[in-house]
Amino acid sequence: MDKEFQSVVEQLTHAGFKLPRREFMRLTTFGISSAALLAACGDTISESKKGVTLTQWYHQYGEAGTEAAVHRYAKSYTKAQVNVGWIAGTGNKYLNKVNAALHGSDAPDVFELQFPSFEQIKAGLIAPLDDIIASVKNDFSPTTLKPLTINGKVYAIKMINDMGLLYYRKSVLDKAGVNPPTTMDELIIAAKKLTSSSRKGLYIGQDGGVDALYQVAPWGAGADFIDNDKIVFDVPGTVATYEKILELNNSGTLLIDTPISWQDYTPFTQGLAAMQWTGLWAMPGITKALGEDFGVVPWPALDASFLPSTFLGGWAEMVFGKGKHIDAAKQYVKYLWIDSVNIQTDCSLGYGLHIPPRISIASKATKLQSGPAAQAVDILNKYGHAVPLPGIPQWTTRCVLHSAIFSRIEPMLRARSTMLHRSVRPS
Repeated sequence: MDKEFQSVVEQLTHAGFKLPRREFMRLTTFGISSAALLAACGDTISESKKGVTLTQWYHQYGEAGTEAAVHRYAKSYTKAQVNVGWIAGTGNKYLNKVNAALHGSDAPDVFELQFPSFEQIKAGLIAPLDDIIASVKNDFSPTTLKPLTINGKVYAIKMINDMGLLYYRKSVLDKAGVNPPTTMDELIIAAKKLTSSSRKGLYIGQDGGVDALYQVAPWGAGADFIDNDKIVFDVPGTVATYEKILELNNSGTLLIDTPISWQDYTPFTQGLAAMQWTGLWAMPGITKALGEDFGVVPWPALDASFLPSTFLGGWAEMVFGKGKHIDAAKQYVKYLWIDSVNIQTDCSLGYGLHIPPRISIASKATKLQSGPAAQAVDILNKYGHAVPLPGIPQWTTRCVLHSAIFSRIEPMLRARSTMLHRSVRPS
């Protein structure tokens, strides 16, 4: 093999282009020059030679090992240099940083959000990804795709699916003679019976359930938030469920005085509450701490005439619509969340516990096929609702529930109401 030909082989291999040596020899035998081979490979080689550098942002995941994993995913990509930004902090810190960057001069090429918004699409801040998802679109459920699709175009590729669960301590409920609740009234009664001098009956967040349940609870009364592009949450079912949450807040059964978010399971495993609303992601940690001494149910329905509920959430990858390397960024997203089954499996099942968005991958996830994890998947399939829906003013419903709860409960919480109001106002 002459030096020029060897150079071609090395350049193509470095760029990820695979062609058997015999095929190279056949092409050159028929007079195809090395330069023509390079030209035929198009953008793959040209981008590699240009040394394209992409920036990618992740929010701070709580599961141990996740940060190292996302750096490893980026390092495995051979067609561009990817600089990963791990944005530390909780609450809205990451979301605020992304929003500011998208409207500024230092936006990442690739970033994750829970969903795109109409405003972002209208401003051209997020690029459509129909071209890279087309070949596997049917491998994502319609429920998964719904929050990522605006005006018929897909603007994000789902990375992980998350859901909420009401965890309960089996031994504690058995000792109190309490069954896992299926309705809001049963939940209130159970929380009262399970509350003691050293333990509260239920934890739904330090804000009394505003952040965790402002959408989930009304679903349990047959209410929804949007219908044919019209906001419809202001209905009797929504009011009734918010009143029940208010009743919980007034019952003295909720764990409130803790700095820990509802997404963190430690209040439950530390015995501070007999029941807690949190996510599937918490199940490995809860299992490690409690063994088999826990069970899971969906959020209880308003009453027996309705169905219980949970959310289908998670995170999705997007491409900055005004970036300098949109095509290269798309190919990187495709590599991660379309082509690399091993990365998708590792991301969903290797750290915490999530449901792979791809149907074909989820069906092979043995961790989800038995015990409470299998129950969780069944709950999601039966009672899951996509959240959030693009364009819904989340801050509106959160402020309604916020006002209902915080205007009437203990004075110790009222001091925090201003701060919480600010956290849910639109930016």
